[in-house]
Amino acid sequence: MKINRNFDNLVPSYLFAEIASRTAAYVKAHPDNRLIRMGIGDVTLPLPPIAVEALRRGADELGVKETFKGYPEYEGYDFVREAVAGYYRSFGVTVAADEVFISDGAKSDTGNIGDIFGADNTVLVTDPVYPVYVDANIMAGRKIVYAPCLKENDFLAMPDKSLSPDMIYLCSPNNPTGAAYSAEQLRAWVDYANEHDAVILYDAAYEAFITDGSPRSIFAIEGARTCAIEFCSLSKTAGFTGTRCGYTVIPKELVRDGHSLRDLWYRRQATKFNGVSYPVQCAAAAVFSEEGLRQVHENLAYYQENARVISAALDEMGIYYTGGKNSPYIWLECPNGLGSWEFFDLLLNEAQVVGTPGEGFGAQGEGYLRLTSFNSRENTVEAVQRIKKLLSSSV
Repeated sequence: MKINRNFDNLVPSYLFAEIASRTAAYVKAHPDNRLIRMGIGDVTLPLPPIAVEALRRGADELGVKETFKGYPEYEGYDFVREAVAGYYRSFGVTVAADEVFISDGAKSDTGNIGDIFGADNTVLVTDPVYPVYVDANIMAGRKIVYAPCLKENDFLAMPDKSLSPDMIYLCSPNNPTGAAYSAEQLRAWVDYANEHDAVILYDAAYEAFITDGSPRSIFAIEGARTCAIEFCSLSKTAGFTGTRCGYTVIPKELVRDGHSLRDLWYRRQATKFNGVSYPVQCAAAAVFSEEGLRQVHENLAYYQENARVISAALDEMGIYYTGGKNSPYIWLECPNGLGSWEFFDLLLNEAQVVGTPGEGFGAQGEGYLRLTSFNSRENTVEAVQRIKKLLSSSV
C-alpha cells in the first residue's frame, strides 16, 4: 500500500494551526491577559434574523411526514438556485439557475474543483495567496507557478505573457490583501485566459463588501462565460461560517477538451457530495430576499466601519496598507523592517492582539500582516489603541 506522497510537499504546519499553537501557548503562560483576536476571518455578529427564522421553519418541516425531505439534490434545491440567480440580476449579471451549484462553502469547492481537471495541468496562483489554492493542487501533484503581488502593483498581479497556465486562481476582493480588481484589469485576465485556453477559478467570497463600483462577479466581464468558474460563499456575506453554505457558478458555454465543465462538476458532486441540508438551504434562500439583503447589509456595514477604524489608525501612524475599503481585511506593512512572524509575536506578546503573518500566505507576504474587521466595535477600537501605544513606544 502506498500513500499520496504529494502530501510530503506540503508546508508541515497549516498557517492557522501555527497561529493557534502560538496563541494557546501565550494564553497558558498569561491566563489573566485579555487577547483581542483579529487574525482568522471568522465573523462575530449573529445570523440575520430572517435566516434564523428560515432555519427553524425548515427544521420544523423535517419533523412532519407531509413535508419531510431526505437526501437533497446534489446541485441544490431549485428555490435556492433561483434565489442566487436573482441575486446576480440585482447587480446586472445574468446567470441561469441551472448553472448554480449549492455547496457547503467556497473553501471546499475551490479545493475540490481540481477533481475535474487533469493532474498534468499547470496552475497559476497569485502570491500572497489563500493557502487552499496551493495546498489542494500540491496534493494533486500539479505544477504551480506564481504571479507576484507587490507594493509596486498595488498587490494586484496582472497576466504574464511568458507563462502559459491551464488553471488560474484569482480572488477579488482578495484574501489576504483586500485589494480588488477593476473591470479593466479583469478584462485583461479574461482575454489572457481565452487566448491560452485556460480556466479562471474566480473566488468572489467577499463581493458583498465592494463599495467603489469594482466588478462583483467575473461574469460582469465580456468573454468570461467561456473561460471562468465562479465561487462564492455566505460565510462572510451573511455570517454562515458555522452554518456552511456557498455556491459555484459554471456557465454552459464553458467547454474544455471536448467536455462541458458544468456537466463534469455535476458528475463529481453526484459522486462525492450529498448536498447541503434542507434547513440551511432555506436560510440561504431567505438571505437573498429583499428583507434578507437589508439585514445582511446592516451586518456588513458594521464590519465596514470596523475596517475604517483600523484604516484611520494606520493612516495616522503612516503605515502602508491595502484593503479596508472593499474588503474586511487590512493588509499592512510591518513597521521598522520587522518580519511577518516577528511582528505577529510582538503584537501577541506586547499588545495582546492576534493578527495573521503575511509570510503564511506566500513568499511575497513576508514583511506584511493581515488584520480583520470581524471583531466587535469595542474590541476593534481597543486593538488599534493598543497597537498605536505599542508602536509609539518602540519608535
